[in-house]
Amino acid sequence: MKIRIAVSQEREQAVTEALLRAGFELDDEAELVVLENDQSARHLAVRDQDGNRLHLAVEEIVFIEALGHSILVHGMDGVYQTSDRLYQLCLMLDPKQFLRISNSVIIQRHRVKKNLPAMSMKFTLLMAEGSKVDVTRTYYNSFKSFFGI
Repeated sequence: MKIRIAVSQEREQAVTEALLRAGFELDDEAELVVLENDQSARHLAVRDQDGNRLHLAVEEIVFIEALGHSILVHGMDGVYQTSDRLYQLCLMLDPKQFLRISNSVIIQRHRVKKNLPAMSMKFTLLMAEGSKVDVTRTYYNSFKSFFGI
């Protein structure tokens, strides 16, 4: 069975060895994730436009969006694809730095360049790399609380 791990550096070697001894295969593309409590991912396994596998540092993420069955990770240097689902990414990413703002978008707090109020309990956000994303009414109050508005 293929799995991937998201644990602290202190535990990474011990967890890796124990899983390999137990017969598990480690794979950055695996759907099953072993995640340490209170441990946020430091990198995401992504593919670039040429299909090359990369590890993108979470600090480089601007926002993540779901388009149909594709999950696109918008970074400062380009757009990547990941096999993770949006709900999995919400669990993996630091909740102090990342916020879901709609059913299809997660943003990074420090990559919001400008907050543009819109009608009907909505916001439009201008992101660091130039994209605009919308905060929907469902996520309006959690957005305001997250940013202390």
